[in-house]
Amino acid sequence: MSNENSVRLDAIGVATSDLPAALAFYRRLGLTFPEGAERLPHVEAELPGGVRLMFDPVDGAKDLGRGRVGLAFLCAGGAAGVDAKYAELTGAGHHGEAEPWDADWGQRYAVVHDPDGNQVDLFAWL
Repeated sequence: MSNENSVRLDAIGVATSDLPAALAFYRRLGLTFPEGAERLPHVEAELPGGVRLMFDPVDGAKDLGRGRVGLAFLCAGGAAGVDAKYAELTGAGHHGEAEPWDADWGQRYAVVHDPDGNQVDLFAWL
């Protein structure tokens, strides 16, 4: 990425109430998933250009109240880049869902909402 304040769309997350059906649909579109992916708690496929399409099973309408799609942006500048972008967005009045934290999966992570309430994840690898 070009500068310390830049972000790049890295992943699109899809919440699904029927993971096997969703994976079957996207396999028909040519995406590849590992054998047995239907039983996993999180599944990803890399799209041309390097963006990841991620699927997470949810418990029907109960967990879909906030929407079905989320965007994940990789922030330049490491953990400081996540902190700065979160501060910039919340400082501009956008809702901060989760302040930056060091996640167990090895990323600095934060969550904001766009003006329509869609989830936007900000992250950098630790």
